[in-house]
Amino acid sequence: MRRALDALFNGAAALAAVCMVGLLLMVLLSIASRQLQFHVPGTDAYAGYLMAAAGFLALAHTLKRGEHIRVTLLLSALPGRWQKGMELWSLAFATGLGSLFAFYCCRLTWQSRSFNDVSTSSDATPLWLPQIAMAVGAVILAIAFLDELVLELRGQRTRRHSDEALRNE
Repeated sequence: MRRALDALFNGAAALAAVCMVGLLLMVLLSIASRQLQFHVPGTDAYAGYLMAAAGFLALAHTLKRGEHIRVTLLLSALPGRWQKGMELWSLAFATGLGSLFAFYCCRLTWQSRSFNDVSTSSDATPLWLPQIAMAVGAVILAIAFLDELVLELRGQRTRRHSDEALRNE
């Protein structure tokens, strides 16, 4: 199960990287088309879709690597038992919020498909297509939060402490 979850999180991160490359290509195409006096419709809209997809698909991988912003000032001041309890509460709350977020992202995508909602830009893209990446990223994030909660309950969670704050001047 661990390998499957890690493959899911890493696969989503790889898709996010592909979206970033696609975003770069859209921006370069937009710049080139302006310089060479031809128009490619929809490049701005597709760049936005790819940026959103990259952000959502990278959320779970970022969480699993311990790179999400956390305020640990309160946690570090608590004694061991209280610290573990607060960590469990935080992860349970985040799992609940992440699950609600995933549910409503999936619901939005489904409704956009049902209502045949299209982009208001010149490309008139059916909105459910770019919203799929948002929904998939939100579902994978909810799974990552649940995984972190289960690992914490089992006492198997490894905490990654970034030393980035130590290098700031």
